Amino acid sequence: MFVDEVRIFVQAGSGGQGSVAFRREKFVPNGGPAGGDGGRGGDIIFVAESGLTTLMDFRHQRHFKAQNGDAGGNNNRHGADADDVVVRVPIGTVVTDDEGRLLADLVEPGATAVVARGGRGGKGNTHFVSSVHRTPRIAEGGQPGEQRWVNLELNLLADVGLVGFPNAGKSTLISVVSKARPKIADYPFTTLVPNLGVVTRYGDDKPFIIADVPGLIEGAHLGAGLGDTFLRHLKRTRVLIHLVDLTPMEGRDPVTDYRIIEHELAAFSPELAERPVIVVGNKTDVPDTSQSLERLKEALAPREVFSMSAATGEGVDTVMWKVQELLQAIPVPDKTPRQIVTPTIRGFHLEPKDGGVRIVGDVEERAAMTLWGRPEAEEYFCEYLRRRGVPQALKRANIEDDAYVYVGEGVFRWREHELVVD
Repeated sequence: MFVDEVRIFVQAGSGGQGSVAFRREKFVPNGGPAGGDGGRGGDIIFVAESGLTTLMDFRHQRHFKAQNGDAGGNNNRHGADADDVVVRVPIGTVVTDDEGRLLADLVEPGATAVVARGGRGGKGNTHFVSSVHRTPRIAEGGQPGEQRWVNLELNLLADVGLVGFPNAGKSTLISVVSKARPKIADYPFTTLVPNLGVVTRYGDDKPFIIADVPGLIEGAHLGAGLGDTFLRHLKRTRVLIHLVDLTPMEGRDPVTDYRIIEHELAAFSPELAERPVIVVGNKTDVPDTSQSLERLKEALAPREVFSMSAATGEGVDTVMWKVQELLQAIPVPDKTPRQIVTPTIRGFHLEPKDGGVRIVGDVEERAAMTLWGRPEAEEYFCEYLRRRGVPQALKRANIEDDAYVYVGEGVFRWREHELVVD
């Protein structure tokens, strides 16, 4: 089964907790802090795999979770890092988040992208020694790993795309010029999934990939027929071949058919409609098609219109040589793997909450790594908030005395213009 669009959940591992420990050495009283750091949580990494052609496997597994890092130990022993989770996807997979932001576009075999990053391990108490605090009982919890829903969309990698009404001869053409063997029959919508073929006969060692997508009908960009589902596979093409059926089938008019497909492409993607298009009247082997060909040429003049019969091969070489000529004149798109990282939040702001105020922003990440319930750790985080200018922000907001101040899982009090542990 061909599946080209899925939504999955990815959750990277959290970092391991730092340790609060002290050395115990003979003849060395108060040997000092020796708590090790926690290990790093595992990443979720997508890898483009050349042997995959569909996203079908993700219909059965929609959740991917990496392990957390191990906690730190005594004697400065660091916790082990968790293994990364590698998710294999077809070449041409585009990864976006629920807000439509691009996270990765994997267009080369072996291309990788970190879609969810594991959290760093928490620091052990050896990192909190100071000249006035020689035996700190403070450690950090592990940083939470990233987690999000992501959308996977498979856009086939093809240089040339075939478009046209059902039964225009697209499948026949791709079977003639390549080794692809799509289903061919004399009824509409024979092609239900995209087909790819490699064309090697035209040009010296310059093969190109041609894609045959299911036939379009009027209203395809609104979901009619199958066209709306598969038009996305033409996004990466550099040249389009528009096949027009010249046979007077069921009273159809080739000029009208051409205009309808032209409109559907523009409605789906204006950028796609601007690609170079080779217009080809097909099925010239059928009697009484010469008049239809002349009408099509007159309607599109001075644009060049080619004619051929995909069934007999007449005129096919002329069309393919024209395709090769256009491809050589169009720059090959950069296939360097692209990855756009979500911008990091900077700063904080205040939001009302239960008669008090909640601090929202980058301080929440630090709060998530605080070991709540340990007085020294809570006081250390409170001091961090003071350094970040939270008291000044509370004064500017005219927060009432003795109000609660929430941040992450922590609760503080605003008393006499001072932020204190509740």
